[in-house]
Amino acid sequence: MDNEILTELETAKLYIKLLTLSQLKLWVNDILMLETEIDCKYDAEPIEGEFLNIINGQIKVIENDPANYTYHSFWFIIMKEDKTVAGSMDFKNIPNELKEIEIGYGLGKHYEHKGYMTEAVKAFCEMALMDQRIETIIAETEMENIASHKVLERCGFKKYQEEETIWWKLNKLDIEIK
Repeated sequence: MDNEILTELETAKLYIKLLTLSQLKLWVNDILMLETEIDCKYDAEPIEGEFLNIINGQIKVIENDPANYTYHSFWFIIMKEDKTVAGSMDFKNIPNELKEIEIGYGLGKHYEHKGYMTEAVKAFCEMALMDQRIETIIAETEMENIASHKVLERCGFKKYQEEETIWWKLNKLDIEIK
């Protein structure tokens, strides 16, 4: 892949789907309408507090930079077996001048500790690293978030900075992309 990010991924147990701007707006304003539009049931992390602020912030970013919406929107992690939205993930911004991009992710409580996030992060990173503008993926975790540390380790990330949080890095040269 040259400079194009896909909008849908499929793994053994999951569909990973990029939300359009209108779907992102429905996510915060009319979840039932969004469920109807994408033919899924939402059972992921609650859309409230800081998470709601982040989503609303990304809506504004997309409105100002529509050409890069694939980097600014959220992706739903959807269970194949029952079309339930189990979580979401995103890129935090466009790739920087060092060809780095940061990812974030979250999962509904019912889906934790079952390997779904590892499966999703691995597919998401493989897709991202096929983009010529991306050489390195970074992620930040809280010190006490051991489950997230394990997800990143299983996906090939290495710690590179520890302060109040832990920063992780996955380089294109360090993994084998299918």
